[in-house]
Amino acid sequence: VQLQASGGGLVQAGGSLRLSCAASRRIYSSGVVGWFRQAPGKEREFVSAIRWGSTIKYYEDSVRGRFTISKDSAKNTVYLQMNSLKPDDAAVYYCAMGSHYGTTPSAYDYWGQGTLVTVSS
Repeated sequence: VQLQASGGGLVQAGGSLRLSCAASRRIYSSGVVGWFRQAPGKEREFVSAIRWGSTIKYYEDSVRGRFTISKDSAKNTVYLQMNSLKPDDAAVYYCAMGSHYGTTPSAYDYWGQGTLVTVSS
């Protein structure tokens, strides 16, 4: 499966962006789609994930209440709505898919190419 991430850009602190992750095929109900981010000089870190076959969602503590993950099953697409963005949110955001939930990159089998989010203060 191929994942295509999009929606990144430049936004002022306090602004919003919506990222999209489109899969090239139907995502099975057992699948998990997650978002990670990687800032320069830092390790890739977990942001959020959603179980495809349910409404269960997961968030990293620093984004909880500001970011919302959602899905469109008909489009095989996952969205990450990011509100109240902070300079610390700036990073390359990657979407990933796997068969089990996890907060480490190794838990996911397929990765998108990343989309850059820049937040100006």
